[in-house]
Parts: sequence; C-alpha cells; structure tokens
Amino acid sequence: MIKNLLLAVVIIFPWMISAQTTYETVSSDKLGTSREIKIQLPRNYEANKEKLYPVMLVLDGDYLFEPVAGMIDFYSYWEDAPEMIVVGVNQNKSREADSYYDEERYLPSEEGAAFFEFLGMELMKSIAENYRVAPFHVIVGHDLTANFMNYYLLKDNPIFDAYINLSPDYAPKMTVRLNEVFQKTEKRIWYYLATGSDDIPQLQESIITFDGLLKDLNNTQIEYDFDNFENSTHYSLVGKAIPAAIDNIFEIYRPISQKEYQTKLLQTSISLSEYLEDKYSTINELFGLEKQIRLNDFLAINQAIEKTRRWDDFKGLSKLAADHYPNTMLATYFEARWEEETGNPQRAIKTYQKAYSQKPISFLTTDFMLERANEIKKANR
Repeated sequence: MIKNLLLAVVIIFPWMISAQTTYETVSSDKLGTSREIKIQLPRNYEANKEKLYPVMLVLDGDYLFEPVAGMIDFYSYWEDAPEMIVVGVNQNKSREADSYYDEERYLPSEEGAAFFEFLGMELMKSIAENYRVAPFHVIVGHDLTANFMNYYLLKDNPIFDAYINLSPDYAPKMTVRLNEVFQKTEKRIWYYLATGSDDIPQLQESIITFDGLLKDLNNTQIEYDFDNFENSTHYSLVGKAIPAAIDNIFEIYRPISQKEYQTKLLQTSISLSEYLEDKYSTINELFGLEKQIRLNDFLAINQAIEKTRRWDDFKGLSKLAADHYPNTMLATYFEARWEEETGNPQRAIKTYQKAYSQKPISFLTTDFMLERANEIKKANR
C-alpha cells in the first residue's frame, strides 16, 4: 500500500525528485547529433567515494524516468534494492526512428541501428567513464522501446543483465529469437514482462503467447517473471509493473523476510550460517557490491537456529559475526549459545562474561550477558 501510494505521488509530482536529477546533453558520433539525458545519482553518492553502483537505463526517459527513478530511490532507502545510478534517454521526438527495424530481417536498421550503437557503445561507455559503475545493468522500455531493448539479448555478450519489458510491441520473429537465446544462454538474465487486461489487444495477445512459451523454459540462468494486471490499460500498467519488476529482480538483495524465513531458512539442508554467507556472497557477486551483512539478518538466522535446534550452526554464525561486527557482543553471544547447547556450561559462562569489555548491540547488553552466565551457574550447582 505504501509503495503504491509513493508511486502515485512520484507520477503526479515528478518534480519531487528533481533535486537529485541532473540534465546533460551527450554528443553522439553514431547519431550525428546530440541527445538529452537525465541522471539520478544515489543520495549519498558524493559521500561514498569508493562505492560502485548498478546502472538502470530508462528508454522513453521523457515520461518513464521519473516513476522509475522515484521507485529506485524509495526501494533503496528501505534496503529493498541497491542504490543505483538511473539514466533516462529522452525520445519524445525520435522514439519511432530510434526503434526502427527493417522489414526483411527485423533487425535494427538506419536510425534504429545508429541508436542501438549509441546506447551500447557511447552512452553506457560514457556513464562508466564518468561515474562509479558496478557490473550490473538494467534496461527499461515501453511498447516500441521495450521491443528495441531486446535486441541486446541477441548479442553474444549482452551488456544488460536485467530487462523490464512494459507491454512490448514485439517485432516479427523477436519472441522466437528470444526463446532460442533463453534456451541456451549461460549468462544469468532477469527478464520481466508485463501486460494488462485492458492493454492494446494485439500486444496483449503476443505477450501472453510468449509467456506461454517461457513458462516451459528449463534454464536456471533465466529469472523470468510475468504480470497481467487486472483493469490496467497500456499506460496505467506501467505504474504497477515498475515496483513489481524491482521486487523480482532484487529479491535476493532484500533483508530476510517472513516468507524467506518460513520457506527457506526453516527448510534449508545447508547450515544456516552458510545460508547467510551464501546470500551475501551472491549479492556482492551479482551487483558488484561489498555489502555488510545486515544485523537483522543475523538475528533472523539466530531465531531460525533456536527454532530448528540446529545448535552447531551457532559456531559458524559466530565466526561470521566476528568478521562483520567486530568488538561487539554479537559473535560472543553466538559462541556462548553454541557452548551452552552442546554441553559445555563452564565454557559458556566464561564466554558470556567475556562480553563485559565489548560493545552492546541490538538486545545484547552487559547486564543481559552477565545474567545469562549467572543463570547457567545456578542451573549447574
């Protein structure tokens, strides 16, 4: 509800984020002219001099940039998506020419070929040279431009990792070509596809048919998600699809949710500390980040260990906590719980007492840790 409300505000009042947005003109040899672009940097971009950021490229930037940039800012504020550099390309006077493909091969031609090379060889290169860019790139398009951006998937080494397709107007043969790519690719790709019950009929039919093909896809490298929004037109579906796509693409990035706790933590066959380490290794690898494990995620793992009584997992969790929250009581508490539950009460007492010289964190205080030690003493007299 809150996310939907914010999206409505961003769409109605696009100037709300203008303070974070810069406007540039990029000269292009490929186009033989210049293009206007919009760039939204993360809130703390200047303060974090060493940090790299994924890039989200928004086609139809004259009307799509503000809702996309607003939602990225919102999601990243709440840690549900990484902070990103959002780049919008204005196409209000050129989108048909930019999206042009020939009628024989159905591939970019003339102005379309020039625009394809401008984005891939000039604009994205310029962004990488002038900003601190992580190796994870997302592209967003609507109808004509949604079709157009799929041409990058036909390249041997696509420059984009995730594709947000908002009611794409697929060219002939495009869905067949994409299906072939998805069947054999070894590159991990996120592909989000959306239509609506009141979308343009011919587009909706093509999209639903393609979704039928992708439902049978047997390639674990493809992260595919599809939405057909009820009571949504060709244009109103955009407001629902943007947050849905962000949810899908950045699912692994988010803090451990109640759903993840119930369906994964309580069910996994690997150690719970290993699960947490793997989650953050994947985040760092995919998005080019060096992210500290969230304290709340440590506490979720702690709760899962208590629930499943997998006491040995406390040992690995303690080592992980020592790396991420050194000089605090967190690692000491996990170590003490391991000693306590695996039959070493005297070691547990000494470990709890060791916290006296360490920094409190979350619910862990000096009084709490010493009280735990005293309780074990009383129980073992």
